[in-house]
Amino acid sequence: MTTFPTRTLGRSGLVVSALGLGCMGMSDFYGATPDEEPESIATIHRALELGVTFLDTADMYGVGANEELVGRALAGRRDGVVLATKFGIERRADDPTYRTINGRPAYVRQSCEGSLRRLGVDHIDLYYLHRVDPEVPIEDTVGAMAELVGEGKVRHLGLSEASAGTLRRAAAVHPVAALQTEWSVFTRDLEAEIVPTCRELGIGLVPYSPLGRGLLTGVITSTSELADNDFRRHQPRYQGENLDHNLSLLAVVKEIAGRHGCTPGQVALAWVLAQGDDVVPIPGTRRRRYLEENVGAVTLVLDAEDRARLASLEPAGERYADMATVGGNSAERPPA
Repeated sequence: MTTFPTRTLGRSGLVVSALGLGCMGMSDFYGATPDEEPESIATIHRALELGVTFLDTADMYGVGANEELVGRALAGRRDGVVLATKFGIERRADDPTYRTINGRPAYVRQSCEGSLRRLGVDHIDLYYLHRVDPEVPIEDTVGAMAELVGEGKVRHLGLSEASAGTLRRAAAVHPVAALQTEWSVFTRDLEAEIVPTCRELGIGLVPYSPLGRGLLTGVITSTSELADNDFRRHQPRYQGENLDHNLSLLAVVKEIAGRHGCTPGQVALAWVLAQGDDVVPIPGTRRRRYLEENVGAVTLVLDAEDRARLASLEPAGERYADMATVGGNSAERPPA
C-alpha cells in the first residue's frame, strides 16, 4: 500500500497527513442525526486506514457531542493520530441560540480539561483558539494555552480566523503551529495579508470548508435538498440569485474535472492543496464514499491554466449570514 503523503505545518515540526478530516458535520450544523453515528465512526476508521490521520473537532460542535464521538472512534486507535480540537466559543445544550466568545485564561484550562475528558485522551496534539475574544488580550489567552503545553496536555497551539496583527502578537508569546481559516476557490480574502503573514511567521494553514460548504462539489443544486436543520439554508451563498450565480460558476469546475476524469470536488480540493506545501485542507464528511472521493484529490495535479481559471471565479454572497460573529478582532481585519 502506498504511504499517504504528509505535510509539515509551518516551522512547528508538526507532521500531519496532507489531507485532514473535519468531523463537525458528524454531529452538528449539516443536519446530522444520532442514527448516523455508526457511519460517522466508520468514516473515521476508514480515514485512518487510508492514512488520513489528521482529525479536527471542537468543543462547541454538538456542545461536546462531537468530541465524544471522535473519542469513541479513536478508542484503541490513538497512536499515529494527530488530534486537533478547539475552544473559545461557548454554547449551551439547553439554549440552542446561546453563543458567546470566551478567551479568558481560566476558561482556557477549563475547556482543555473538558476536551481531554470527552476525547478520552491524555493530550491534544493541536489546540486552537476557535475565535479571538475581543475583550481579552490575545497575549493572555495564548499565555494560558502555553501553560498547557508546558504541562504536556497540549503539544502545539493554533488560532482560527485571526487577523495578521493578532497572529503576530500571539506568536510573540508562544510559537503558533497553524491558523485554521476558510480557504477555497470561493473564499480567497485571506491571500492578501493573512497567508503572507503566516508564511513569514512559520505558521501552517489549515483551510476549513475547502469545498465551499458543498457548493463546489456540484452535488447540491437547491436548498430543498438540504435537511431542515442544515445551517446552509440560511447562508447568503445559498440564497436566491446568489445560489444561481454560484452554481453557474461550476461550469468551469466541471469542465476541468471532465478533462482530468475526476469530480468537481476533487478539482476544488486539488486547487487548495496546490496553494503550498504548508497548506492542509480538512474537508468534512460523515460518509465513507465522500471521504474516499476527497482522498483522490491528493494525487490530482492541476496545471497553471487550471489554477488560474479557478482563481478567477467570484462567488456571490458573504460566507456567513452575520459576518460580525465570525472574527474576534474586527479592528485589525474585517470579520472573516
